[in-house]
Parts: sequence; C-alpha cells; structure tokens
Amino acid sequence: MQNDYKYTTVYGESTPNPSSMKFVSSSFFITNGDSYEFSADSTTLKNAPLALALFEMPFVKSLFFSSNFVTVTKTDDVEWDEIMTPLREFIQSYLREGNFVFNDVVSTQNLHAESQIAIDQFGEAEHKIMALLDEYVRPAVEQDGGLISFKAFEDGIVKVVLQGSCSGCPSSQMTLKSGIENLLKQMMPEVKSVEAVEA
Repeated sequence: MQNDYKYTTVYGESTPNPSSMKFVSSSFFITNGDSYEFSADSTTLKNAPLALALFEMPFVKSLFFSSNFVTVTKTDDVEWDEIMTPLREFIQSYLREGNFVFNDVVSTQNLHAESQIAIDQFGEAEHKIMALLDEYVRPAVEQDGGLISFKAFEDGIVKVVLQGSCSGCPSSQMTLKSGIENLLKQMMPEVKSVEAVEA
C-alpha cells in the first residue's frame, strides 16, 4: 500500500517497553484497521519492503506496523540514543522517496491470514470480551505502540495476544493483571483471569 508520502514527517516516541520505540508518520501506512508484526524470519516479509529494509539494520529485532506508526524493537547491544535519529531519518527518507510500505492491498490482507480467527465462531461472552477490549483497552495499548487481540475464553480464562511494544515488555504482565484483568472481572463476573499467549 502506498500513499503520497512526499512531505511525510516521522518522529520517535518512547513506549513503556525500554526495548521498543514507536516511529509515528504523518501519513498512514494502513487504512483498513489491520496491523502486522514481523520478525527477521517472517515468511511474509516479501510483502513488506519497508520491513525488509529495516531488518537490514543489525539491531532491529522485530517490527510492528499499525495505522500510521511502526514500533521497532531493538537488540540489547545498542542504546536508543545511538540509533533513534538514524532510524527516524531512514524511515522518513524511505517514505519521501515514494517507496512502498507494503507491496499492495491484497498482500497486506494476507500477511497473517493463517492466524486470523473467524469472528463468527465466537459466542456471546467472547463478543462481549472483544467489545470491552476494543473500547477500554485497545486505544491505550495502541498509544503505547502495541496491540492486544482476543484469542480465546475457556474455563473463565481470557487469553489474549500482545504485539508490538507490549510483547516482552517488563510492565505488560502488571498491566495485564492489575488493569485488564480487573476491568474484565468487574464487567463480567464469569471472567477469572487474563493470560497472554502466543499468536
């Protein structure tokens, strides 16, 4: 997907995860509400030229793309004050040169189609949990450069997937238990706990 990026500006924003930085663009990368997470060995990287270019930098560990930002998670052997400005300038130049973020709309819709769960397979409780997450949790998590997605509800346990800056964040477990779990328990007595699981 490509927009007119000629005058795009990009700025860096810290996240609660000290290993992740959110790079926000004045132009949108994704307009359909989707988001995409990549590691260096992701099989779908061929559909994401900007991600491919970023992974050529040895300190880039993982990438998370959503609406108008990319969250970069770095390796532990470098500090942000060494790489933040070069990263920001690289992303901004890449966009201004008219390069593609994703190859095309069809590709982006299929980037992680294998992990998509059919919404219609869920019952009333699952739909209520998803609605609560969308209304009360997702906006704050996205503000911090991450994403929370509903995975399952079994035996009173809500299973969610954390992506972007939330993945591996030292404070994510506390947020999960003291924030999200308490909220869902208050709204839905049948919820006993919330756990983060792999996608």
